[in-house]
Amino acid sequence: MYYRPTLTHRQINQELLGSVLSTPLWWIILVAMLALVVAGAGSAFGWMMNQGMGVTGLSRPVFWGFFITNFVFWIGISHAGVMISAILRLSQAEWRRPMTRAAETMTVFSLLTALSMPLMHAGRPWRIIYWLLPYDFSRGIWPDVRSPLFWDPIAISTYLTGSSLFVFTALIPDFAIIRDRTTGWRHTVYGILALGWHGSPRQFKLQAIAGILLSALLLPVFVSVHSIVSWDFGVSLVPAWHVTVFAPYFVVGAVLSGVSAVLTLMILMRVAFKWENYIWEEHIDAIGRLLIPIALGWHFLFWLDLVFAFWLQEEQELVVWRLRLFEPPWSWFFLAFYFFSFALPVPLWFFRRVRRNLALMFILSLLVNVGMWFERLIIIVPGLLRKQPFVFDYASYRPSPVEITIVAGTFALVVLLMLLFGKFFPLIPIWEAKEGMVLKAEIKVGKKMIPAIIKEE
Repeated sequence: MYYRPTLTHRQINQELLGSVLSTPLWWIILVAMLALVVAGAGSAFGWMMNQGMGVTGLSRPVFWGFFITNFVFWIGISHAGVMISAILRLSQAEWRRPMTRAAETMTVFSLLTALSMPLMHAGRPWRIIYWLLPYDFSRGIWPDVRSPLFWDPIAISTYLTGSSLFVFTALIPDFAIIRDRTTGWRHTVYGILALGWHGSPRQFKLQAIAGILLSALLLPVFVSVHSIVSWDFGVSLVPAWHVTVFAPYFVVGAVLSGVSAVLTLMILMRVAFKWENYIWEEHIDAIGRLLIPIALGWHFLFWLDLVFAFWLQEEQELVVWRLRLFEPPWSWFFLAFYFFSFALPVPLWFFRRVRRNLALMFILSLLVNVGMWFERLIIIVPGLLRKQPFVFDYASYRPSPVEITIVAGTFALVVLLMLLFGKFFPLIPIWEAKEGMVLKAEIKVGKKMIPAIIKEE
């Protein structure tokens, strides 16, 4: 048996609102450092717009590089919100409670970051609106609506809208809690956001219904978004891209990277804000067990792609796979991707002692996403390097400092947005924490029954 400390409503409010109502020194320093990195990426983007796309490593026929790799990566990270919140909410998994808010918020910020990548990649972002919302009525020239490049913004904007509603709906009770504990402009702002919430049973019932409906509505969008992203590649004739398994392969890989990112975030939140009473070893253990079947499913689809490439014996596709497997630096990237994403973490996750070791789980979850970023890179670039059937048309690609700076800035931007969000809104739902720690309730985590006792003030 694992016994948790006795908590009151007052203690829960004070501990979970600590990041909102106070500002520690480390938060100010970290935000300043991340803002500098983001400003550097903004400067690099400005330089690229001024000088042209020639300052990047992109050239014929490698028109897709770091920017599109990063786009696919952040779309994958965004799948964490639906996986943690929607699926686990519908399945009534109690251990989801402390991580729903962080996962949903990371979904929104990851989508916003992903959307910035095609804008930068276009070279002329002020004209990208034409491809999203056609307006050329005079010449009669329209984008091809059969292209997944046209479907992408529609699917992603739908996903972003639904995810934002998901976050806001779950925030309403917490807005009311902050409203009742603040004065001045904060009281006014949070009062407006709370929408007249006073915690009646009817309001909680309506909010629960809204959460279930949004969960059910977002599930098909969750599947379709990364499927459509995969079709950006799958419907092309580029060697090693024209693959029918890409839709499930991309979706399951996105869930793997997204849930791993949530694991990283939960451990950081526990350490930074001292939330040991809310983020337990059992929660980290549960995420680790969830990652095992996800990783195994993704691994099956990966080998399906690889085996059929050699089974069909299409010469151009074999050329791309030989480049990925045997020619540096792509073979090094392949080894890093496979080792970090599967060979190292998954066998370790089978051991309970590893899943309860926070430092080790933090490192493994980080390595998974390092590997998944390399996976997107070796999917995108090698196929373009060997796109042409003739050896004399083979190309090379090396990212420029401009591309590297912008990509690094996207990682800093997501972390910065999470820190700023946590300054104004609680990263753990207060009302869910109270609901999950009811009087003499027992929460089943794995095979253990954990008494979680809460006393009224």
